[in-house]
Amino acid sequence: MRFDGVGSVLHEVRSAYPVAPYYLILEFENGEYRVANLLPFLKGPIFEPLKDPAFFRQVKADPDTRTVVWPNGADICPDVLYANSVPLKLPEELGA
Repeated sequence: MRFDGVGSVLHEVRSAYPVAPYYLILEFENGEYRVANLLPFLKGPIFEPLKDPAFFRQVKADPDTRTVVWPNGADICPDVLYANSVPLKLPEELGA
């Protein structure tokens, strides 16, 4: 985690996996995996292309910005992603 003044974030995205239209599984710096529905964030001109499922799947975790990015320059703050996601539960964690 970085704590370097105004640009500080509490969370950093290490990897991102598109799993359904507008849903990502995100791996955070603490090793936690979380599921985020990004549809509520797809507003405004920069996010319009992300409504195309093929374009949405082009998501990458950027090691420099430490969040998710798309080829058109769209990104979302990693703290916002963390706050608006839920922990991913694996079958063994559910008692299956």
